[in-house]
Amino acid sequence: MLNVSILHGPNLNLLGTRQPDIYGGRSFEDFLSELEREFPQVKIKYAQTNVEGDLVSLIQSHGFKSDYIILNAAGCTHTSVAIPDAVAAIPAQVVGVHVSNIYQREEVRHIDLFAKYCVGCLFGFGLEGYKMALTYITNIEDDK
Repeated sequence: MLNVSILHGPNLNLLGTRQPDIYGGRSFEDFLSELEREFPQVKIKYAQTNVEGDLVSLIQSHGFKSDYIILNAAGCTHTSVAIPDAVAAIPAQVVGVHVSNIYQREEVRHIDLFAKYCVGCLFGFGLEGYKMALTYITNIEDDK
């Protein structure tokens, strides 16, 4: 079975209630159940933290146990040097996901410091970006 971790950074625990015009009106926990049903061949682990250092620790621990990580580092994407260092240090392949289109937002959000260490990045597709990432991952694994 394929092991994939979905790791979330600050404020993503508020999906479904935080700025629904940007992030949608659905909680990630509800959506996660849908992902688990739609991708039964994947064991999905999920973790979220509001603390940058804890996110680094999650990346490190999951990065040596999972085949892939789907990472939405939220605001840390644009400000943290420690996040890309952690992504570069792990053997798991990382797919970056952003719920909103970071290039349609404030200029500071146009910077993605860890994207260069990812196999790919998705942004602006809402929660569907996670399905797209899992579809990519399962297709790549099927081709091996």
